[in-house]
Amino acid sequence: MKKYMLLLFVISSTFIAHSNNLVIANATLTGKNTTDNYVLIQFDISWENSWRTSSGPSNWDAAWVFVKFRIKGQSNWRHASLNWVDGTGTGDGHTVPAGAIIKGAPDLNSNSLGVFIYSNTDKLQSNASYQGVQLRWQYGDDGIQDSDLLEICVCGIEMVYVPQGEFEIGNIGFAYNSFYSFTDGDPSPYRITSESFLTVDDANGKLHYNSAGSTLFSIPTAFPKGYNAFYCMKYEITQEQYVEFLLKLTSPQASARGYNSLGNRNLITGSYGTFRTDNPYVACNYLSWADLAAYLDWSALRPMTEIEYEKACRGPLPSVQFEFAWGNALMAGEPYTLINAGAEAESIGSNYNMELGNMNYAITEGTNDGPLRVGIFATNNSGRITSGATYYGIMEMTGNVYEQAMTVGNATGRLFAGTHGDGLIDANGNHNASSWPATDVGTGLRGGAWTSSTGSPGFHLPVSSRTVAATGAASRANNVGGRGVRTAP
Repeated sequence: MKKYMLLLFVISSTFIAHSNNLVIANATLTGKNTTDNYVLIQFDISWENSWRTSSGPSNWDAAWVFVKFRIKGQSNWRHASLNWVDGTGTGDGHTVPAGAIIKGAPDLNSNSLGVFIYSNTDKLQSNASYQGVQLRWQYGDDGIQDSDLLEICVCGIEMVYVPQGEFEIGNIGFAYNSFYSFTDGDPSPYRITSESFLTVDDANGKLHYNSAGSTLFSIPTAFPKGYNAFYCMKYEITQEQYVEFLLKLTSPQASARGYNSLGNRNLITGSYGTFRTDNPYVACNYLSWADLAAYLDWSALRPMTEIEYEKACRGPLPSVQFEFAWGNALMAGEPYTLINAGAEAESIGSNYNMELGNMNYAITEGTNDGPLRVGIFATNNSGRITSGATYYGIMEMTGNVYEQAMTVGNATGRLFAGTHGDGLIDANGNHNASSWPATDVGTGLRGGAWTSSTGSPGFHLPVSSRTVAATGAASRANNVGGRGVRTAP
């Protein structure tokens, strides 16, 4: 039986990404200040396969933590405003545990819609565990009264930091509508050196791609180009994460965003207040643009752009012809079988390649008939290539389910200005974020999926392939999912 107390009760439900056992536990409220109208949300947080390095990719992984709440008797879950002063953690009134950094950013009413928690020192890949985290919730800024009875949920999503810097987009040659630097001779990759506007034109040295023809247009400065630092979800959205989102919606919102057991390993069933899945750790397919946009808005994240997609995969390394997310064009080619299918320990039973890049696509998919558990190719003995990881350690950016990204391939997509979600969606279950397209026009697909072949014209898997870069997911499809990003504070 649930109990409610005056701004004191925290329900134990948490938003968990089981792929690496991200767990938020022991949540409680403490240190209530009725003069300044704030309270401290205290909890413990842990996850596996965490790292920080000052060399090579010079990056780290982090947990994006945000808080949802609702008043007793109301069905609507709202987003909590966390205090922000200067982004240093302690200066924001938060309690930073030993070994950690807490970093927020001003989003709403000069408060933060969430914080990043990560290691403050270099560490090899190992477990992260931080006890006694305290986030200062400015409940007065959210219109909460001291007499209100509340239910609280602390939520977390694993992210990877992609640092600021130059990088290349595209391929050598004209393959699959990829970007290139226009030249009278053989085209070469185009180098992104800043966030300044880009001109797409058939003039030497300009950014170009085949289907652009001779049309001259610009990509505005506000459109994120990947030069500036950003965080990217480490994994594709899982069915469990999408279910937790559905369970926080009102009945009309849940009716718009929910569905029942569509197949191809998607086992989400239920209706308002009862959604569940028997494949919680498997990447969530059947996400339309409307579904993905609502989830990202609700999580205070944003969509990635197709240029950021290439940065997240390739990093600062030179472009390699037809490369996949792991940096070369060599991939496994035998059907996988599964052990512990559908379980947290779902893994490859046979034909895991110990030398070439592993990914879930039309050949390796075999009889599995759908996406696999996120992070499935990362083992105790795998490296970047065999785990299928990007330069920065992001998983399944090639294969499994298509990534939905903002496109430069039409005017609507180019209007995207990198705004973040505000933690809320409208009454009909749709995103309300400014500069995000209202429909799938302006979005596209990158990275291929479990259905993708390696033969033209279905060659969607390479990092540079833009074959469907301006083809959005207007409806739900068995091979489309997604993930979110957030501009680094």
